[in-house]
Amino acid sequence: MLGSQPGRHTLKGAETNIYAEPADQSFTIDILGRRVDVRVKPSEYRWDYGDGTSLITAAPGGPIPESRWGEKTVTSHVYRQTGDFAVNLTTVFTGEFSVDGGPYQPIVGNAPIPSAPRTLSVWRSEVKLYADDCNVNPQGGSCQ
Repeated sequence: MLGSQPGRHTLKGAETNIYAEPADQSFTIDILGRRVDVRVKPSEYRWDYGDGTSLITAAPGGPIPESRWGEKTVTSHVYRQTGDFAVNLTTVFTGEFSVDGGPYQPIVGNAPIPSAPRTLSVWRSEVKLYADDCNVNPQGGSCQ
């Protein structure tokens, strides 16, 4: 699962914390009458931020307290343009297997699994300073 802070909306030029919520997986299957236990875990995260920028990490990132929103994290991204961007994550899993309760052995290769994309809306903000309040200057820019 793919998460983002401050949510589905962020600001142009600000750090947006984007993170994965990974989980190890295990399951048992029957192959030719033999029980095969399989365990897989995430080993790599391939981020596509939707604006032509990508990143590969070994860490999934994670949520941070609201008081730290806007700080750089290992998986955060700064958008340079406004608009809607589809963020994609591919989690690469590696694994091991055991046959009939025997010792676990590594599975050759890995399995890249894409998550559902998350659309982020990137907005711009403007800061304007005014010398007068609306009582002093009713025609001021912030009073209209």
